[in-house]
Amino acid sequence: MAHQLSLDVNGRAAHLTVDDPDTPLLYVLRDDLGLHGPRFGCGLGQCGSCTVHVDGQAVRSCITPVSGLKPGARIVTLEGLGGPDRLHPVQAAFIEEQAAQCGYCINGMIMQSAALLNENPKPDETAIRQALAQNLCRCGTHLRIVRAVRRAAGTL
Repeated sequence: MAHQLSLDVNGRAAHLTVDDPDTPLLYVLRDDLGLHGPRFGCGLGQCGSCTVHVDGQAVRSCITPVSGLKPGARIVTLEGLGGPDRLHPVQAAFIEEQAAQCGYCINGMIMQSAALLNENPKPDETAIRQALAQNLCRCGTHLRIVRAVRRAAGTL
């Protein structure tokens, strides 16, 4: 049965119809709306590469069915966090610290970090590490990622 969606995605109204109400939000964002910040990684919500903000909370979009979203839910993807002409402080810090290597995890790392800083503007290193513990990075740039979050928080 078709499911109607009305969402606020990156500040823009999106009205969609999906065939299956269990369709993951990630598929709607990438396939229907053409947003490529959130990535498909594991498909199980374990790696974090699909992280987006829903009503201010970091969520794994690969395991979030669209039927579970309230009408008008505010969704922010990496594209909506900031743009080339006005980077979000976390995005700028990741660039300054050269925290990306292959780039696959970076969407999740940035989105999770931004959510952390919204809740705790001055986290210590332990809080940063705990917040990012469930985001996987195979390249080993963890030290630069932590430095980037500290820089964005103004604690570096």
